[in-house]
Amino acid sequence: MIPAAIILLQNDTGSALVFCSFVFVMYREGLSQNVLIIGFFTALLFVLSLMISKTILIGIILMLALLSVLLMRKTRKNIITIVVFALASSLVVFSVSYIYNNALQPHQRQRIDVLLGKQTDLKGAGYNVNQSLIAIGSGGFTGKGYLQGTQTKYDFVPEQSTDFIFCTVGEEWGFAGTAVVLILFLGLIYRILFVAERQKSDYTRIYAYGVASIFFFHLMVNIGMTIGLLPVIGIPLPFFSYGGSSLWSFTILLFVLIKLDSYRTFVFR
Repeated sequence: MIPAAIILLQNDTGSALVFCSFVFVMYREGLSQNVLIIGFFTALLFVLSLMISKTILIGIILMLALLSVLLMRKTRKNIITIVVFALASSLVVFSVSYIYNNALQPHQRQRIDVLLGKQTDLKGAGYNVNQSLIAIGSGGFTGKGYLQGTQTKYDFVPEQSTDFIFCTVGEEWGFAGTAVVLILFLGLIYRILFVAERQKSDYTRIYAYGVASIFFFHLMVNIGMTIGLLPVIGIPLPFFSYGGSSLWSFTILLFVLIKLDSYRTFVFR
């Protein structure tokens, strides 16, 4: 959390969020799955609190809690668990407004509002995503051909060589091209996990899972924001986005792993 906090102080939220991906590493090393479930449920409550009335959401939580009491065995432990769940969920719902209005910056709130459909701003906050969707959709199944995409060729899509480079792939190579890119990335991540599991060294295994988590997070967020499923965050697509620092970083991550894997017959503690 220390490097993430330092990066946040530089107003680079996208890079700071990458550190959240290390929860997958901790899960592999023994973190309880309950932590992941609680984290997912908290994020779901946060999003639902922004979309529907708090009164309705609290009512749904209380109804679920009451239904759980009626269906589960009425032991002291179960009742305490349900009560704590209802109180914690209600606290999350009531705290969303404060966090949303005070912790997030105005442009971040605007991007979330556009994503959730609470605000339509095709000439402002929603311009990038709208143009990206037009570019990807116009590519069809096989695309328009290399360097033949009109949305990208005439610079309708901002940041098309960095954060929104995936829409260039979609317009020029279509669904088939984007599917190939996804398959290649997933194959790379699978190979990294395969390398991780054959290690005798705990250090190398943890490092390998860290590399896989970083690649997966960048892949998920970058593609998610270009197709309108996630808020726009300044995160590059590995080995695709223009920029020397990201290319060097991803390359060094992989080559350090390859070097460590060459010592897998040894045990380092």
